Amino acid sequence: MTALVRTWRATVAGVLCAGLAAVLAACGSPDPDEGTNGMGKLPAEAIEEKARAAAQSADAVRLSGSVITEGRAFRLDMRLGPEGGIGEVSTQGTTFELLRVGEDLYLKADSAFWQDQRPGDADEEETDPDSDPAAKLQGMYVKVAPEDPAYEQLSGFTDKGVLLDGLLTMEGERETGERGEIGGVRTIRVEAGGGAGGVMEVSLIGTPYPLRLQRGGEAGELLLNDWNKEFSVRAPQDEQIVDYGDRILRIDED
Repeated sequence: MTALVRTWRATVAGVLCAGLAAVLAACGSPDPDEGTNGMGKLPAEAIEEKARAAAQSADAVRLSGSVITEGRAFRLDMRLGPEGGIGEVSTQGTTFELLRVGEDLYLKADSAFWQDQRPGDADEEETDPDSDPAAKLQGMYVKVAPEDPAYEQLSGFTDKGVLLDGLLTMEGERETGERGEIGGVRTIRVEAGGGAGGVMEVSLIGTPYPLRLQRGGEAGELLLNDWNKEFSVRAPQDEQIVDYGDRILRIDED
């Protein structure tokens, strides 16, 4: 009888210990992909491909941060959608607002910006605000003609497809990096060239949108949010618009 009891106790203890070990293992090793969109289980190349596809198929996005291209630094805060875009661009100490409605592009800036756009041989003594074009342009929307050499560059800042095509690029072998969180949303990193070729942080919740991009070669860092959030763009009132012909900017000259 004593031997039987000992055997029964050993069996029960073994079962309890095995069950406890399983519980502890489950508690100590939760599934990191539970409740996610499954991107964390994919190879880096597949995550990037799905993120790019999601970005291109979205109707709208807000894009903010810094971009360095061709040696020039820009700070952007743009809302981009199917009908156009609106926001601010800063470069070389100046800030201006861009508004595009369809093919119509408008630029709004203060007098200091327009003063900088004056030709170098302009009359330096002309300070009368009644005769100074820069003073008259302050607070007005200047329509940028498609023939203006700056139109293509400026309109690119307001075009979701063009801008994302140029920004969502990385170079080098892809690999998955650490998981993180942006704005309360869980993310996973895709790194190119060990991070030197760019880093894309992709949402692990819902649609796998890219939420942050570190461009390769220290060429800027961007946040992308408000995916598919609707907004409207409207042309300014006629009394707010100035049409100065086909050559008003020197922004493309350095």
